[in-house]
Amino acid sequence: MSLSENIAQENFSENNLFAGDTGELALDTRRALVKLLSGPSLDGQHHTMLWPVLLRDEMVIRRRLADFFLELVIDRDLQVAFTRQADTGDLDVPRLLRRAHLTFIDSILILYLRDQLTQAESRNERAVVSRDDIIEYLGMYERSGSTDRAGFTKRIDASIEKIKKHNILQKIRASDNRFEVSPALKLLFSAEEILALTKLYQRMSAGELPVGQLSQEDGEE
Repeated sequence: MSLSENIAQENFSENNLFAGDTGELALDTRRALVKLLSGPSLDGQHHTMLWPVLLRDEMVIRRRLADFFLELVIDRDLQVAFTRQADTGDLDVPRLLRRAHLTFIDSILILYLRDQLTQAESRNERAVVSRDDIIEYLGMYERSGSTDRAGFTKRIDASIEKIKKHNILQKIRASDNRFEVSPALKLLFSAEEILALTKLYQRMSAGELPVGQLSQEDGEE
């Protein structure tokens, strides 16, 4: 081995994990950071190895995320963390996070899941829902006089799959139709946003507003 190769070997930091690696973070810290960036959340119940790493290296991870105009949101009681766009005011910055569009059915489903999560937490239980529960609840928002029940159910199933994709609904093992609601949902929408949507949809279900007036809500992942 040449002298230059010996020097290079001596300077190879324990945090240099592969050839050409110029990173500074330890392997487990990088894994926690990548999980946050890939989203939608880092959950202490499901990511048991990464959660203590996140707490240990919180400030380092916050600094890294700030370089991407992102901020870290952590709820230590729920053991849930995720990233969101930082409030940069009038500063024009690029957006790294994807935008997710919520249809009317998606919005109703999220409100229902948020309510189930709140009720379960008051009983100190996990929030578990079934496909049948969801279909029964969302049935009250089906258009009056509609005869396409199969089509409406198909839209509900599509909404369930979308919510599952974002890990808000997590499939329970050994069951195809029962899901656990992620605690992260409690942090994704403020209490004011939930209240405003709830009042709006209550008026719709009471017939005060036609469902067609709100065919799509835009939300952010």
